[in-house]
Formats: sequence, C-alpha cells, structure tokens
Amino acid sequence: MPSSIREELLAVFNNEKETYISGQMLSEKLNCTRTAIWKHIEELRNEGYVIEAVQKRGYRMTGRPDKLSSDVVKRNLTTNKIGQNIHFYETTPSTQRIAHLLAQQGKPEGTVVFAEEQTEGKGRLDRSWHSPVGAGIWMSIILRPNLPPQHAPQLTLLAAVAIVRAIESELNITCEIKWPNDILINGKKAVGILTELHAEADRINSVIVGIGINVNTTKEEFPSELQHLATSLSLEKGGDKIDRASLARVIFESLEEMYEKYLEHGFTFIKLLWESYSVSIGKQIIARTISGEIRGYARGITDEGVLMIEESDGKIQYIHSADIEL
Repeated sequence: MPSSIREELLAVFNNEKETYISGQMLSEKLNCTRTAIWKHIEELRNEGYVIEAVQKRGYRMTGRPDKLSSDVVKRNLTTNKIGQNIHFYETTPSTQRIAHLLAQQGKPEGTVVFAEEQTEGKGRLDRSWHSPVGAGIWMSIILRPNLPPQHAPQLTLLAAVAIVRAIESELNITCEIKWPNDILINGKKAVGILTELHAEADRINSVIVGIGINVNTTKEEFPSELQHLATSLSLEKGGDKIDRASLARVIFESLEEMYEKYLEHGFTFIKLLWESYSVSIGKQIIARTISGEIRGYARGITDEGVLMIEESDGKIQYIHSADIEL
C-alpha cells in the first residue's frame, strides 16, 4: 500500500471521527478507485484497525491498534526533523544497531528507529534492557550536531531533561534524574538513555540517542530481580493504560525544542534544568568507576556535563563515567 495513500486515508478517518464517509467520497479525496479504497481498508483491518462499513453510509474508523506504526506516531506531529522519518520494526535485536547502520548510510537528522520488541536491548556498560513486546517505547534517534566530539555527553543530559518535561506535561508524573541517564519515579527506574557517537577528531558525524521507556509494562512483566528497582508510567498512574504514540509525539517535540535551543544558546540552560531535576545534587553519593569508588557530596555538573563530587577533605573529583549510588 503506498505510504501516501495510507497516510491520507488515515488522516481522513482521523478528521471525521464520528462521521461515515462514502467510498465515492474517499475515492475522490484520494484520487483512486473505490476498489483501491476497499483494498486499502482491508489491509488496515488486517493490521488491527477497526473500520465499520454500513451500506449507503460508508466507512467509519472506531478503533486503532495499540502499536507504534509510523502513521500513528506522525499524526499531528509538529516537529521539523525528529520523527519525520521513522523506521518501524515489529521485533529487532536492538534499535541502536539499526540506527548506527542508517546513520552510516546517510539517513537524515531526526530519523527514528522504533521497535515493538527488542530481543537484545542494551543500556550503559553493555547491560541488557528488558524490552517486552508492546509494553514500552523502545527507540533510537539519529542526531547530527555541528559540534566537537567532547560535547557529545551533553546530549545525554539534554535528552533526559526533554523526556522528563514531556512525561510531566503529558501525564502529570513527577520525575527525577540520576546522573547521567536514568529517569526515576518514586525512586524506581522508568527510563534509560544511551548515547553513542560516530566522530572524527574534530567533529561529530552522528550521535545515536537510544531511549527505553517502560510505558505500559506490568509488574509481572519485569524480571523478578528488577521488580523492586524498576517501574512503568502505567504503574505510577495506578494501572491506567497510556497512549504510547501520543507520548512519543510529545517527546519528539520536547526533544527538538531543547535541541534547537541548545545548538543556538549552548549548554547553560540545559545544565540548570538538569540540576533542578537531579535526585543526587547536594546528597552523599558513591560513584563506582573503572578505577575504584569515590564517596562524597554531589555538587552539580560542569558546563561540559561532568559530575562534580566533593570528598570529605574538600577535594573535588570530576566524574566522566560511573555508576552512581545514593
């Protein structure tokens, strides 16, 4: 089914939610035969769309599949780049792997790879990320900032701020950020962010921002060893099912807004926002690095996004990569 016809057909149904639309009117609007309209509708039905057909009245869409198709996510999306080019997979080992390949093939900035399920999802330090089918938002986004490579870590913090703001505005859920890439709700992890870099010595070719969000994951769907550590947005809303496509759109719009401001004005305003959401600033923490443990008070982040820890003797340690424990 040509994507243009599919998108136009879905747009018509979306704009006429309570009205039956005749096959003749659809064929005129979409400039194709009534037989072609019938075939397109049958394909949509096979994908889980519920479309009523009443003789002498026409068609009406009354239900949509709970899946993250390109059509559903892009409906009413207001971004210029992020989410305008979507690659969707029912199942894939990792959206990060696909996004890396697409970036190397020259796909445009803002390209998104979605999956309903990841079989080998990963987080920082090659840890696995549990990605059950249909339960979350598992995606990777290609960015191509005109920046030196040393600024790439700032994009992890930027993404965290953008996602927190999107969740709070869309769902009215209070979130906190644990440096550098964990978004917590009531002390439990709901979102992970992984940024990976393709760069030359003096410039970034692409940054792949991997985002895993536990949206409608039930407690039983988490492995037993994670049930006391992880949560989902649905669990935090009392079990209410959340519209993943709507949330994805809000995240794209929030991320693009933050990203454009960052490229124009620099990292300072992101830094201030990030610190306002931080769960650890001013608290005693343990940073576990490859060279050992560092204990002290988290004093904030530098303009480069590096975590500052003040040890008991007053010495400041600058942490580029570590696991943080409160």
